[in-house]
Amino acid sequence: MHFRYENVCIETIHAGLPDEIVTSDEIETRLAPLYRRLRLPEGRLEMMSGIRQRRFWPRGVLPGEMSARTGERAIRESGVDRGEIGALIHGSVCRDYLEPATAAGVHHVLGLPSECLLYDVSNACLGLLDGMVQAANMIEMGQIRAGLVVGTEDSRALVETTIAKLNADESLTRNDIKSAFASLTIGSASAAILLVHRELSRGGHRLLGGVAAAATEHCELCRGGQGAAGDDGGLLMDTDSEMLMKQGVAAATTTFERFCRHLGWTPSDIDKTFCHQVGRAHRKLLLDALGLRPEIDYTTLEWLGNTGSVALPVTAALGIENGFVRPGDRVAMLGIGSGINVVMVGVEAGEGLGIRD
Repeated sequence: MHFRYENVCIETIHAGLPDEIVTSDEIETRLAPLYRRLRLPEGRLEMMSGIRQRRFWPRGVLPGEMSARTGERAIRESGVDRGEIGALIHGSVCRDYLEPATAAGVHHVLGLPSECLLYDVSNACLGLLDGMVQAANMIEMGQIRAGLVVGTEDSRALVETTIAKLNADESLTRNDIKSAFASLTIGSASAAILLVHRELSRGGHRLLGGVAAAATEHCELCRGGQGAAGDDGGLLMDTDSEMLMKQGVAAATTTFERFCRHLGWTPSDIDKTFCHQVGRAHRKLLLDALGLRPEIDYTTLEWLGNTGSVALPVTAALGIENGFVRPGDRVAMLGIGSGINVVMVGVEAGEGLGIRD
């Protein structure tokens, strides 16, 4: 699939971050029974992933509550009349309930129009990027004037359940625990992306278009949910990290070639990149495979970990806020999610985007 836009601008990308910081050293301290039993060296979690810390939301906070807060900041920062927002899409893996849509509660808190279309999108780490494409399509077709895409990931339950399981199961071997490694790198964050018709835009940050692709023969390489590891012991994730990295980068490589052809770019034309934040090894392998220089890529994985569907927009918001993107830059947003799915979009930057809580 490919798409092009003449009338769509990204008006604001906003990041919301929790206050509670959990270091990789702290997680290893909590895993002391497992580490002693298997004689694992301390520091291996940060050494293997490049992730020093991640963040957790307060206990009991629902994703929709934080999505509404982040969405409100994005609307206020943009100066766009909320009456112009014709679609609200909640795109994170984490949601408040099975029903109603988490978007319904966010819509209510934000006071959006009753005519506003609202729904949830779920597609692993690509939910918010998928929401961007859907909102942009509606703007380009003239169905709406503005669309808001929000999402919040909460990693606390997954990390804590994983720690408890690893410590409790004394039958686990070094090889057995590999499938749980990715779960310990997950962090929490929130993001909001406001897209508008170019007639409403003050910054003129054009969304040019992009491509999408799937390699679903690898859909079983990462599975998360209640009892995902084969029991009913709570929220767990079972990931073949090495194979997921290999096949994800392979899918990204072929998709990136289509992406460049579609936009008429070469890798050397790209001024800045924002990618899904997984880990140090994944980043190096991906950039090498795509022929992109590390210095044009902005990262947050070291201090936020892998924040799922909000990782890429949060990284973009923070990079833009910190002056990484300059007016006129050609920016590639390169998303890869389990499934395996790939979405890549190109942006021509204007005068300024985003702000952080």
